[in-house]
Amino acid sequence: METRILENFIIVCKELHFTRAAEIIGIAQPTLSQQIRALEDEFDVPLFDRVGKKIMLTQAGALLLEYSVQMVRHMANAQDAIAQFRTGQRGTLVIGVLPSDLDYRITQLLVDFHAIFPKVKLKVLSSIDVLNQVLDNEVDIGIGLSSSPDERLVRVPLSREEYVLVVSKNHDWADRESISIEELRHIQTVMYPQGFTGRELIDNWCRKYGFALDTIMETASATSIVSLVKANIGGTVQPYPLIKAMDEPTLHCIRISDDAPYRSFEIVYRSDRYLGFSAQAFIRQTIEFFK
Repeated sequence: METRILENFIIVCKELHFTRAAEIIGIAQPTLSQQIRALEDEFDVPLFDRVGKKIMLTQAGALLLEYSVQMVRHMANAQDAIAQFRTGQRGTLVIGVLPSDLDYRITQLLVDFHAIFPKVKLKVLSSIDVLNQVLDNEVDIGIGLSSSPDERLVRVPLSREEYVLVVSKNHDWADRESISIEELRHIQTVMYPQGFTGRELIDNWCRKYGFALDTIMETASATSIVSLVKANIGGTVQPYPLIKAMDEPTLHCIRISDDAPYRSFEIVYRSDRYLGFSAQAFIRQTIEFFK
């Protein structure tokens, strides 16, 4: 049953005259009569009593009119809702982000997006494995470290970020602007546990130069790492833009000279996933944000 036919049925009920209703609708009267007969055949019951040129609703017709009005209204609401979704005025967007960057980095990105799309619900999930969040359809879009090529994914590069040694202002090296790779092996550090993406990146880089960090404390929380470094328990090796975003005056960043480690960020989503207007806008804003 087409919504258009129900709309025409409602007009006939209002006019109780096929010719006038046909003129209002803008179709031929025989066509309208045929549509009503098709409705009667579908429900197997008369919808109108026909007395000469006059028509009156039967009880079945009155019942169908009641539901037709509701159905047409619901369809109009659905069309409006989908139109709003397509233009980014409503809906839900699920984003996967690395925990540290969620805590310190992308708050302003979320604020800016909400200002433009206040009716879109943002759900942001933190994970050390953003890539699998995307592949498992747990999130619509992921923001994480660059990964190997995968035909299931669309990957958009965002930025390349240098790692630095971060110490307290009270640390013995707080007056240093740079250190050598050889010096790095002699400092006690506070790091993420082994198995975390950022930790593996640094461990692999150190292994290239034949040493491992002297890690005396491990924690899965970026907040805890920062607090321990501020307390001068040890230094940590973290991306410079992340530390800069923390805006902690008690922290001091020291560049690692020569071949400093770095991470590459990307935004990623499944190639077979439909992205609505708001999702595409979020991707554009994210690319601009990381510039």
